[in-house]
Amino acid sequence: MKKIFIAILGLFIIGTSNAAVDSTLVSRAEKYLNGITGLAGDFVQTSNGRIDKGTFAMLRPGRVRLDYDNMPVQLIADGKDLYFFDKSLDQITTVPLSSTPAGILIRKNINLRNADINVVETKSDAKTFSLKMNLRGQEGLGNMTVVFDANPVKLNSWSVVDATGAKTDVVFNGLKTKTSFGKNYFQIGRHKTVSTSGGDDFYD
Repeated sequence: MKKIFIAILGLFIIGTSNAAVDSTLVSRAEKYLNGITGLAGDFVQTSNGRIDKGTFAMLRPGRVRLDYDNMPVQLIADGKDLYFFDKSLDQITTVPLSSTPAGILIRKNINLRNADINVVETKSDAKTFSLKMNLRGQEGLGNMTVVFDANPVKLNSWSVVDATGAKTDVVFNGLKTKTSFGKNYFQIGRHKTVSTSGGDDFYD
């Protein structure tokens, strides 16, 4: 189960690339991501031949929740920290959201060209386009490719390759706009810290 958490932490980051980057596609992705307030739907995750399903929700800035159907696991970001909750062990692993590439897509302001993000490759076909990204200064730790539906632009899936080369694919289904969640929806049930729904300085 910890491999799931490691994959999230290892999002993005790979070495240099000479692949072509289409600035138009980068702009389309950036405009779409900055236009999102909240989303909810289902996901299918494939990793090392294993398929897991669950529900996904995000609320910008800084909040994400993934619940797995067939594993006692939750991943929750509350705007300040990212929590991996293993219910079977009643154990929580916590890291600052600002230290993880996972936080890039849920920042208050998403800048894919002039910040700490490297878009190293773009691809497109008739139905989709994708951006392969890493974090500056952390090259070699892995990479993330985000795929969007082309018309209209919509989050389709993402693929994460960690520093060992292990790949995790997540495909989203039935994503719909949603901004109304329960008061403590982006909090671990047994976690006692106060919600930081406004996000931390990293997202300002």
